[in-house]
Amino acid sequence: MKRLFLAVLAIIGLSATVAAACPSFDTAGVEQYEASGGQLRQPRFFPVTAGGQNNLGGCSHIYSRLGSDQLDYGQSYFTTQPDFSFYLSNMGGVRLVVSVVSECDAALLINTGAVNWYFDDDDNGNLDPRISLTRPSNGRMDIWVGTFDGEYCNAQLRMETFAR
Repeated sequence: MKRLFLAVLAIIGLSATVAAACPSFDTAGVEQYEASGGQLRQPRFFPVTAGGQNNLGGCSHIYSRLGSDQLDYGQSYFTTQPDFSFYLSNMGGVRLVVSVVSECDAALLINTGAVNWYFDDDDNGNLDPRISLTRPSNGRMDIWVGTFDGEYCNAQLRMETFAR
């Protein structure tokens, strides 16, 4: 009976470790900024190191929210803590475009304040990601800049709003 109990504890511990090895919005980003829809009419740029140790394919809580149309998610690697947390305001009437330019095959992961997950790998061209949010919400938005292959490289996050 004691062995069974220890085996169950080991399985629970392993499950907790796997869950902890996924991008999480439980903590704020390494860098934090405030921005309004009007301030982002001029593009803003943020340097970042793209990459991470967590294979997104093992993160079922994100997988279930991304949907089947985003098939490349399982091949991308991100950190656990967001690279950025943006506290957004006055986003009504704008479209927010978040993109990355990098020295490698970068990937982008976003979690909005409404706990909506967005992922992209190559929509910005040159193996770089781009996500366009047509109705961005006010509040905290967490952003991770990862890589397709788990390597690390220099990258730059770009955020800009446009009238809808």
